[in-house]
Amino acid sequence: MTELCPIGKVAPGAVETLLDRAFGADRHGRTAYRLRAGTVAIADLSFALVDGDDALLGSIQCWPVRFAGDDGRDVPLVLVGPVAVEPARQRDGLGRQLMRAALHAADAQGMTTILIGDPEYYGRFFGYDAGRTGGWRLPGPVERRRLLARGPAIPAGDGAIEPRVAVAAD
Repeated sequence: MTELCPIGKVAPGAVETLLDRAFGADRHGRTAYRLRAGTVAIADLSFALVDGDDALLGSIQCWPVRFAGDDGRDVPLVLVGPVAVEPARQRDGLGRQLMRAALHAADAQGMTTILIGDPEYYGRFFGYDAGRTGGWRLPGPVERRRLLARGPAIPAGDGAIEPRVAVAAD
């Protein structure tokens, strides 16, 4: 039996180990990791799946990012991912369960989410598309068709996707 819980209830080291098993230890060089630089995962949107023995089976994390429009707009967004599932359990629907939990929480708060992923999968199951992301710049390489968005406030036009880092008051 699996249980969905806030990711904060799982040891951070266990999440990192799972991410290494799911994506490889070289995952830190990917563009999505550059988008997370200096940010902390959004606790209300990040979840884990554990089994009856509290073994970590999967995790999803969501991160604060922003669209910095060339026209001066500053639109807060949420970067979804990584979605990691224990390799031996990857065809059991756990990733979809994690995505549904994160998106349900984001939708309840009226948040617009983005991700880098397979448009055939994320479009079919979760309503993502690349229709408005063509003018977006990221801090690293990305296949245009894989830069996807969904939600109530998807910005169109040219601009950069950047980490949304809270600035401490002086």
